[in-house]
Amino acid sequence: LLEGRSSVDESMLTGESLPVNKETGSEVIGATVNKQGRLIIEAQKVGAQTALAQIIRLVEQAQGSKAPIQRVADRVSSVFVPIVLVLAALTFIGWLVIGQTSFVGALVPAIAVLVIACPCALGLATPTAIMVGTGRGAEMGILFKSSEALENAKQVRVVALDKTGTITKGEPSVTDVVPLNGYNLVELLRLAASAERGSEHPLGQAVVEAAQERNIPLEQPQSFEAESGRGIRAVVEGKTVLVGSPRFIREQGHALEQTQAQIEALQAKARTVVIVTIDGVMSGLLGIADTVKEGSRDAIAALHQLGLEVVMVTGDNEKTAQAIAREVGIERVLAEVLPNQKVESVKQLQAEGKRVAMVGDGINDAPALAQADVGIAIGTGTDIAMEASDVTLVSGDLRGAARAITLSRATMRTIYQNLFWAFIYNILLIPVAMAGALVPILAGAAMAFSSIFVVSNSLRLRNARVGDAGLGDDMIHA
Repeated sequence: LLEGRSSVDESMLTGESLPVNKETGSEVIGATVNKQGRLIIEAQKVGAQTALAQIIRLVEQAQGSKAPIQRVADRVSSVFVPIVLVLAALTFIGWLVIGQTSFVGALVPAIAVLVIACPCALGLATPTAIMVGTGRGAEMGILFKSSEALENAKQVRVVALDKTGTITKGEPSVTDVVPLNGYNLVELLRLAASAERGSEHPLGQAVVEAAQERNIPLEQPQSFEAESGRGIRAVVEGKTVLVGSPRFIREQGHALEQTQAQIEALQAKARTVVIVTIDGVMSGLLGIADTVKEGSRDAIAALHQLGLEVVMVTGDNEKTAQAIAREVGIERVLAEVLPNQKVESVKQLQAEGKRVAMVGDGINDAPALAQADVGIAIGTGTDIAMEASDVTLVSGDLRGAARAITLSRATMRTIYQNLFWAFIYNILLIPVAMAGALVPILAGAAMAFSSIFVVSNSLRLRNARVGDAGLGDDMIHA
């Protein structure tokens, strides 16, 4: 930054929800958002050297490191088919040599063995269930990019969650209002929000939105002066209103000793503290934070009920991350993690022998989404995150992650049922055919019935209801 001073929103890259103050000499990142002020910058890295290009390269490396999925049906069929051919040959030889029958007489049971053992049911077991499962997921707003994604989701044992935009809303809002020295909540917010009407700073906008949500009428400030990243001074209804950080208020000549305990209490809850003074009187404290999305607590409870370990991976500072984690019920937190370190965090979890799902929404999450065994993108996030992921939650509701894993488990359970019954069916009827008790026509009818059974079993997934754990619904009904 060659000239100017401003606050810059870097959440799309770093995961930090609150804007970062920038002054002359500070480093700024391409594609981040200048929230206010005029800046003159010098580009020091272009093309392949930019942060975005490096993230793209990390995504490509992560995607290239994935191993192909080996299908259960293929493994079974690769062994089953040769065995059937051998059994058919032995049946023919046995009836011809030991049974002393004619060539045609020996050929009929051999053909019956081949017909009854036709691996149609085995071949249908996997694709029909996956087709129905992915279709059911689409109806619920869960888009699986491939059948491999649907299969892999069942193996997940750890779910790593990004914080900003995934667990939280990704935008600051007023969470605490503490009136002081005779002012009430309405009057405090009315004057503070009226003063902030001319501000472009996200914290100022959060104060205005807090007043509007309470239907508090606002006045137009008669004068307005902002100090970038520090606070504002305005005149509202003839009253001088200061709204800013503790440091800004202290620099204006106000002592904070009497309110220090309240300030520290808000900071302990990971709130950004904004102080309001009116005509030189300490009038109130505002706690501002990135608030938890509706449904995040239920989503994490659902993941825990599924027996999954939940880890928060975020670029936010440790204090903020721990406070959010406690609020939503997460025990393990990896904080102050940069984009390339998110990849390493996922690799570390994988090195523990666990299948990992990563849930995120930003550009900064894309490499980790690609590295994870299952990448789950929030549909309201960036296109890059959705491109790097295996599953997209169209509605942006984090509860969809538990639903996706539950649906995967139900689908794979159906596949295993299909394979089991198709295999047992063959085991039971092949000896009957070898014994000559099953003519080819009946064998063909039985073979067709096995295929119908497998398809019908798969279609049961169409009626699957995936509920939210902890809310009293069963996780899967089929």
